[in-house]
Amino acid sequence: MQLTPDALDRLLTELGPSPVGDSTVACVCIRPALDQRAYPAVLELSAARGAVGDRWERRTWMYLPDGRPDPRVQVALCNSRIIDLVRRLAGTDHHPGDTLMADLDLSEAALPVGARLRAGTAVIEVSDVENDACAKFARHYGEDFLCWIRLPENRSRRLRGVFARVVQDGEVRVGDTIVRL
Repeated sequence: MQLTPDALDRLLTELGPSPVGDSTVACVCIRPALDQRAYPAVLELSAARGAVGDRWERRTWMYLPDGRPDPRVQVALCNSRIIDLVRRLAGTDHHPGDTLMADLDLSEAALPVGARLRAGTAVIEVSDVENDACAKFARHYGEDFLCWIRLPENRSRRLRGVFARVVQDGEVRVGDTIVRL
């Protein structure tokens, strides 16, 4: 099957819409070091430290002018339905490294910048930093997916997910609810 944007849109439509407003955490992940993944039973989210144990504290791709890691990219949340589709079509089970996965509508219409979500006992706030995927994403899943995600008409759909900052410390486990506040 050719992975054209139309074909990918059709396949995603066939899966049906993701829930709006609330869902269940499907996966929690930290990246202890470059290209490493760990899946703790309990993920601690901290306004000061992000996902505790994640390399965000030590090495990230966005920094504040004073050199501290930018809190707007502390947490990455992706739609598990979309990532599962991408992984299946790409023929890989590689985890993209997102902190949280849930079958949740992450579009701008459903979760505008500043929207808050309770994940387990933590609260996160959707950032203004766009997650438009990166070269690593293309390397693991293919250029077709990267191009699809980056299409101008798909930007507001946030197919790759959203970045968020932690506004209330707490813990998250697989199976916990995610609720829009």
